[in-house]
Amino acid sequence: MRSWIRVLACLAACAVAGMAPATRASAATAALTANWYESAPYYLTLDPGAPDLTQVMAATGQRAFELAFILAPNGGGCSPTWDGTDPVSSDTQVAAVIRAVRGAGGDVSISAGGFGGTKLGQTCSGAAATAAAYQQVIGAYGLHAIDFDLEEPEIENATAIANEVGAAQILQANNPGLLVTVTIPSTGTGANWFGQQLLNQAKSLGFVPADYSIMPFDGGFNGASSQIAALNGLHQQLVTTFGWSSAAAWQHEGVSSMNGRTDSAEIFTQSDFQSVLSFATSNGMSRYTYWSVNRDRQCPPPNNGGLSSECSSITQAAWDFTAFTVQFAKATPTTAPAPPPPINSGHCVAAWSSTAVYVGADMASFGGHNWTAKWWTQGDTPGGGAGVWTDDGPCSP
Repeated sequence: MRSWIRVLACLAACAVAGMAPATRASAATAALTANWYESAPYYLTLDPGAPDLTQVMAATGQRAFELAFILAPNGGGCSPTWDGTDPVSSDTQVAAVIRAVRGAGGDVSISAGGFGGTKLGQTCSGAAATAAAYQQVIGAYGLHAIDFDLEEPEIENATAIANEVGAAQILQANNPGLLVTVTIPSTGTGANWFGQQLLNQAKSLGFVPADYSIMPFDGGFNGASSQIAALNGLHQQLVTTFGWSSAAAWQHEGVSSMNGRTDSAEIFTQSDFQSVLSFATSNGMSRYTYWSVNRDRQCPPPNNGGLSSECSSITQAAWDFTAFTVQFAKATPTTAPAPPPPINSGHCVAAWSSTAVYVGADMASFGGHNWTAKWWTQGDTPGGGAGVWTDDGPCSP
């Protein structure tokens, strides 16, 4: 019954305004500079207790937020919905949030995926169909940025990940200026095994998003030092997988943390966020965000020993953690770095060494070609009879 009331109310309001809800939301604004989208904290939009983002903006100076999450319908299909329940095509809730943020001088990015629900990559027939579903969201809200938050169980499904990564590449090509970010799970040493497979998939497509972020929480982490170790691990994975320079890898790396008490009872305080922020800015990382603005408040009582979606379960002032994303936005370049040369650009990566150990996805140049190792190898010449190496084509210094 309430859904029909919502639809009827929407139809009446839109008739007065002379346009559909999606069109009203997309009466679009100019894009913000990249640093704001790259610092946008996550916001669970359909949470009944969600804070008013214009109040957060006024209190902190944050100008962008990552609205979560776009999913497939709970009943199946390849059309975009909010949290699996509210179709984007008939949205009457999120559009109002976006209008309010834009009216206050800000903007939003929209995040697809997350931990719960069914993802579009799992239900759509291929990358093109998945991209078409996301294109509806971009058009409905006049988006300048989109995040692909690729977690379990989707990330463990090779077909679903091929659909999502392929869709991200299509959207980036079809929407000039669209800032595309990819967020994946983390272990203590970087992206997990499935995350590495995702990087390999992107490599095979020649796809380079604005950045890859890991989520160093809910995996046995203990304070900022463990998160920094994971970020160093991701950095090496980016260098090794894509053959990027160290500087290029940092410029396309990000972190997405969780404030206060995490799902697995880890605790990340303001000092942890400050340490990771200092690491990110000193190395030239491009993204620094967290889950979530909804939780950036003190619980009653503060240190309640439990997990809440509405507060952090630690002692804090309101919006303490959002203040760190604002610091990051003000400390980083206002334009996204140019993408490094794609893997098939013809530039030679580091030369092969007969004494070095290579593992799957490691790259080396030899005989005027770039090569990628299929598995562990040492001393096997690229192009030799062992069949260890894939020929990526000719290259020049």
